[in-house]
Amino acid sequence: MQVTPQAALRLLSAALLAMAVLACATAPETGRQQFMMIDPAQEARMGLQAFDQLKQNKPYVTSGKDAELVRRVGRRIARVAPVEHAKWEFVLFKDDSPNAFALPGGKVGVNTGILEITQDEAGLATVIGHEVAHVVARHGAERASQTMGLQILGALADVALAQNAPGARQGVMQAYGLGAQVGVLLPYSRVHELEADELGMLYMARAGYDPKAAIAFWQRFQAYNRKQGGGKPPEFLSTHPLDDRRIAQLRALLPRAAAEYARAARG
Repeated sequence: MQVTPQAALRLLSAALLAMAVLACATAPETGRQQFMMIDPAQEARMGLQAFDQLKQNKPYVTSGKDAELVRRVGRRIARVAPVEHAKWEFVLFKDDSPNAFALPGGKVGVNTGILEITQDEAGLATVIGHEVAHVVARHGAERASQTMGLQILGALADVALAQNAPGARQGVMQAYGLGAQVGVLLPYSRVHELEADELGMLYMARAGYDPKAAIAFWQRFQAYNRKQGGGKPPEFLSTHPLDDRRIAQLRALLPRAAAEYARAARG
């Protein structure tokens, strides 16, 4: 029996709704609903293994003022951002690209190339706060869960359309693949980045760093991007929000973060 594309889409929608109900979680602080198919302990194990492998293949700095600064800032922020199963580690990697990253389980990497843009301890706190926020909000597990869910739905769609003409089946599956990428995965990447900006600003403030430094950092990062001269794709095709958008969000969040900073200063 042939299945129309409309019927296949209805089947996929019902399956997606059922999966969302069964795998619902809530992001800390923001209250955003999340789709999770991985438990925290499993997530932490995956992150620890990946980070150990990374350190075997990529050179990193073990001593000196920059490495100690990364560890000191990381420890301060980790104290205000508890994570179940976390084994916090903050490592400075020898890499000229201005980047930082986080893996589940409390593993954070900072590239030497970003220190020119962070400039000082508060600027570095912006970066590390952002990465710690990814760990706290379990963005890695959420992204993996989304991918797993879409793979399951893709398999269901393929089975549902198995009796259809090859051309029609291929067309629906191609549309599904494009829709999954542009309609789900890329937007969620931007949601994760903006959420990490928000949480990171709160965490740096609670750790005693002036949250205004976050806005100054992203302004410097925006200037760096412009200096590189590389054009960005439209935001709906990008995994990261545009610099102007994230700076505007941080300005709107500043009063709340400033209150947290004042509370931390009072002890």
